[in-house]
Amino acid sequence: MKVLVTGAGGQLGRDLVDAFGGVVPTGGRRCALYGPEGPRGGHSASEVVGVDHATLPVEDRGLVLAAVDDVRPDVIVHAAAWTAVDACEADPDRAFAVNALGTRHLAEAADRYGAHLVYVSTDYVFDGRGDRPYVEWDQPNPLSVYGRSKLGGERECPPDATIVRTSWVCGAHGANMVKTALRLAGGDGPLRFVDDQHGCPTFTADLAAAVVTLATDRRSGVHHVTNQGATTWFGFVQAVLAAAGHDPDRVLPVATADLQPPRPAPRPANSVLDNAALRLGGLPLLPDWRDGLDRLVRVLVEGGPANGGRMAAV
Repeated sequence: MKVLVTGAGGQLGRDLVDAFGGVVPTGGRRCALYGPEGPRGGHSASEVVGVDHATLPVEDRGLVLAAVDDVRPDVIVHAAAWTAVDACEADPDRAFAVNALGTRHLAEAADRYGAHLVYVSTDYVFDGRGDRPYVEWDQPNPLSVYGRSKLGGERECPPDATIVRTSWVCGAHGANMVKTALRLAGGDGPLRFVDDQHGCPTFTADLAAAVVTLATDRRSGVHHVTNQGATTWFGFVQAVLAAAGHDPDRVLPVATADLQPPRPAPRPANSVLDNAALRLGGLPLLPDWRDGLDRLVRVLVEGGPANGGRMAAV
């Protein structure tokens, strides 16, 4: 199987390139198991081509079609996105060009060359006004330009595509809240994080392995994929400090409305995602988020091995 991964320079993309290295169990059946170690019981079955934005700006239709024509992949995992939520608010044209129109180009290329498309989306497609976790069949209503542009990308996907909504993504590569919290923990004084935004932290090593399963099984439709359990940013940062041996009581709660300066883009107050399609479809759920956090902190603090995928550029 040949796989093209967009956004391969990002934290999820780099783990995706690595995770696609072992997707078929020795007996020849498709892998439907994943966990802390990634896909299990397999041998290398994929040729993976990873492209970042410098190599393949997805908003350029001509370059997208040429790249897919060159690679001729069986599967396209579209993880590229402009995820700077507040910056998107100030530049909606760029947000929609990358996140929505870019997905249109990948969908067109996938159809032209017979590839299965997997699109990585976000919890920000919901307004967060509900009082329960969101299932895949709930009506989206994004509050921000970023959320609207990612929903636009979902609507560009063909009916047989796989759409993976996830949230609060952290990994060994790139910038994320775990790295921010560890950096701030090295200073003095209290750390203030909002306690009125609820979501599911998700760790790229676990998420990438789940994407492998969905992609190789060609499971169409929307799937919510997060690590299990919900918290607030306040509770999450407390847990990061505790996992790294720092004092979690240094973290103090603050309301979103009291942030200074105020954030340009509105955030959903409740973006907890129920992984109903995985659960009802008989697929295992990702581990609890605290498990994923402990593994990531060991990598970042103790210098353990991060995923070391090989990335080829077109």
